[in-house]
Amino acid sequence: MGIVVAVFLLMLIIGMPICFVLGLAGVTHIVTIGNASYFGVITQKMFAGMGVSALTCIPFFIIAGELMNASGVTEKLIDFVRALVGQFKGGLAYVVVIVAMILSAILGSANAVAAILCSVVVPEMVRDKYPADFSSALVCASGVLGPVIPPSTTFIYCSVLTGISVSAMFEGGAIPGILIGLAYIIIIRLNVKKRNLPRSIEHFDGKDLLKKFVKAIPALLVPFIMVFGITAGIFTPAESGSVAIAAAIVAGLIYRKFSFKIIPRVLMRSTTVISGIFIIIGFGNIIGWSMAVANVPQMIQNAVMSMTESSVIIILMMFAILIVVGCAMEATAAQLIFTPVMMPLALYAGMDEVQFGVWFCIMLTIGLVTPPVGMTLFVTSNITKIPLEKISKPLLPFIIAALAVTLLIAFVPQIVLFLPNLLGA
Repeated sequence: MGIVVAVFLLMLIIGMPICFVLGLAGVTHIVTIGNASYFGVITQKMFAGMGVSALTCIPFFIIAGELMNASGVTEKLIDFVRALVGQFKGGLAYVVVIVAMILSAILGSANAVAAILCSVVVPEMVRDKYPADFSSALVCASGVLGPVIPPSTTFIYCSVLTGISVSAMFEGGAIPGILIGLAYIIIIRLNVKKRNLPRSIEHFDGKDLLKKFVKAIPALLVPFIMVFGITAGIFTPAESGSVAIAAAIVAGLIYRKFSFKIIPRVLMRSTTVISGIFIIIGFGNIIGWSMAVANVPQMIQNAVMSMTESSVIIILMMFAILIVVGCAMEATAAQLIFTPVMMPLALYAGMDEVQFGVWFCIMLTIGLVTPPVGMTLFVTSNITKIPLEKISKPLLPFIIAALAVTLLIAFVPQIVLFLPNLLGA
């Protein structure tokens, strides 16, 4: 196993794409097992990982998000939220968090949420004399909400790997997502005086708020339709993705910004993201399968249990490991490798399976904004042209706030389980 770890780390250090890192590590592991017959199933395992029917919803969600952005939905949401909270000092910063929470219920992706906000909101924040590094850090941190607030492609993939109910995961992620958003708002409030953050509008205008709300109704209905439809059992996650595409088109027609001319561009942008996700899943399934064959998860589980039987210590050890993993690995790849390792430990420590699924996904999602491999951090830096090192410092309080919420989730299960229990998931 030491050779596999060495190959894995070396490939990461030289900058090889994560899908090939996973594939090479998996093949290396098969070589170390010493059973030549296993090489005959590598291709089969790759396509088996990508061919799970539950994953068909991911392309739909991504296309729906691209359509929503191209159809003017984001603009209407920002106008409405600005009219709601723009009169407070730091109003535009609050707008970022609230709009990110709404977009998260549409897009389900950290990178998509961050990319949209970078393009639309960051230029306005800079014009209003917000520090560029703080603006970029806030948008980057808000991307964490994308895979947490349902619907979430991360939750769906976790459900595929573990067998946990998708509906229960969606319902369980709602309150933690809101808590992370509130934690971010507290951080913004602490920065209002420190950074002299301005108001977005001079005073509250009820008539203007009502007008902006009416215009935003089509945009606000889309996440409601998606989440309600899945949790109520009206349609499956895959079907909800197709409903979301239809709703995005209808919203674009209402706003008179949808045109069939935008479809090729939307599909091209979506295909790039979709392909990246499924290639990682395919190559990652090789090492996931080889680890299962070699009983690596069971070995790690036994090693941890031999050190301590304390539930608190086991959870804290898992928490520390996942912080390191999140800093070094892409979230989808980390799910493939660490789900079979972490889930038995979590259940042994007394965590509910839904609680574990939500907590595990949030921990890996936070890794998307942490250096050195945080993909959302790179996306934000590339779009805003602010160097990573300048974004990282103001980003740190937001990361700490998100981690504090996840630590709370690990020890207070009702934060996750309240809604699933209430709704009978």
